Amino acid sequence: MERSEALFERARRVLPGGVNSPVRAYRAVGMAPRFITRAEGSRIYDAGGRSYIDYVCSWGPMILGHNHPAIREEVERAVKDGLSFGAPTEREIEIAELIIELVPHIEMVRMVNSGTEAVMSALRLARGATGRDKLVKFEGCYHGHSDAMLVNAGSSALAGGHPSSAGVPEGVARDTLTARFNDLSSVEALFDAHPGRIAAVIVEPVAANMGVVRPEEGFLPGLRALCDKNGVLLIFDEVITGFRLGLGGAQDYFGVRADLVTFGKIIGGGMPVGAYGGSRALLEQVAPCGPVYQAGTLSGNPVAMAAGLAQLRWLRTHPEIYRQIGDYAARLAAGMRAAAERSGTPVAVNQIGSLVSPFFTPAAVTTFTDAKGSDTAAYARYFARMLEQGVALAPAQFEAMFVSSAHTEADLAATLAAVEESFAG
Repeated sequence: MERSEALFERARRVLPGGVNSPVRAYRAVGMAPRFITRAEGSRIYDAGGRSYIDYVCSWGPMILGHNHPAIREEVERAVKDGLSFGAPTEREIEIAELIIELVPHIEMVRMVNSGTEAVMSALRLARGATGRDKLVKFEGCYHGHSDAMLVNAGSSALAGGHPSSAGVPEGVARDTLTARFNDLSSVEALFDAHPGRIAAVIVEPVAANMGVVRPEEGFLPGLRALCDKNGVLLIFDEVITGFRLGLGGAQDYFGVRADLVTFGKIIGGGMPVGAYGGSRALLEQVAPCGPVYQAGTLSGNPVAMAAGLAQLRWLRTHPEIYRQIGDYAARLAAGMRAAAERSGTPVAVNQIGSLVSPFFTPAAVTTFTDAKGSDTAAYARYFARMLEQGVALAPAQFEAMFVSSAHTEADLAATLAAVEESFAG
C-alpha cells in the first residue's frame, strides 16, 4: 500500500486530483487509490505487488477477463503493422459487419473513440434528423461528459435543466429535460409540455450508473410507444449493456427496438473505442453522406479494431459465456443477500445478467430516489473491508460490479467469504 500512496502523492502534483478520471481518486470511500501495474484473468495487481479479485473489470468491458490470450495475440499482430494510419482499414468493415450481424435493428455503424463521443454524436444525429433541439434523459443515468448530458433538472421534471458541472452553458442545459427512470408519466409530461420540440429520449436500458437498477416491466416498451406517438427517436445507451447482457444487447434481451444505439469500450476489448449505429436512413445523414458532421482521426484505430474483433468473435463462438457469468452473478447476489440477513445489515442487492449492485439501504431500489437513500458511509466501510481481504470493487456506492468469464468457483467462494466477514464487521 505504501507504494500506491507514494505514487498518489506524486500524481497529485501533476494530475488534477492525482487521477485522469474522478472516480479513480477514491474520494467517495475516503482512501488513497490503488495504482495498478498489471492484470490477468480475474485479478489485478497493485504497485505494492498485492493481488485482488477484480469486479471493476475496467468498468465493464473485460467480459472475458483481463489480458485474454485471444485478444492479446491479435493486438500484438496488429501492432507489428503500425499503431495508427488515419485511413480506412479492412478491420473497420469487419467489426461493423459483425455488430450489424449480432445486434437487432442496426444497419450501419460509425466508429468513434469512446462512449462519451458515441453519445454526443448520436444526439447530434437525432437533432439533425428531426430538426428539433430538446433531449430527454433520466435522473441517475450517466451518458458521458458532453455538455448536454451533464444536466440535472432538480425536483421538477417539467423544467429545463441546470448545469451540474461548471463550464456547461445555461443555453445548452435548457434544452436537456430530465425525467424519472421507471416512471413513464414523467416522460409523457415532458412530451406534453414541449410538443414537437423533443428530438430524442436517451436511456440506459439497465441503469448502471446509479448502481444497477433494472427497468420495470412495461417501462422500455412504454418509452418506445411514447416516442412513436410523438415522432421522437429512442436512443439506447449500451456502453455498459451492449454485448454484456447478451450478443444482441438490450434490444434483444428486452425485445424493444431503439432507433439509435451507442456502444463503448466493450467493442474494443477494453481499448479506447466507441460506436453508434442505427438504420441506414439515419446513419446516411452523417457526413460524408449527409449534413450531420462528425469526424475523428483515431476512429477505427487498427489496433483497437483488432482487439474488438477478437473479443466479439470469441463471444459469438462461445455464447455459453453468458449463461456462466449470469449464473455466477446470481449466486453472488443471493450469497450477499443471505449474508446481509444473517448479520442484520440493511442491504438491498440488485442483479441482472452479469451486473450486480449492493445498496446499503433496507428498501428495494427501483428508482434514482431509492438509490440516493443508500448509506454511502456504510458502503465506504464495506469497500475498505473487502479491499483488505483482496476483493476490488468500484470505489463508489453508485456503480456496478461486473462478473467476467475469468472468474472462478474459487473466486466466488472467496468473495462471499469476504462479504460475510465485511457485513459481520
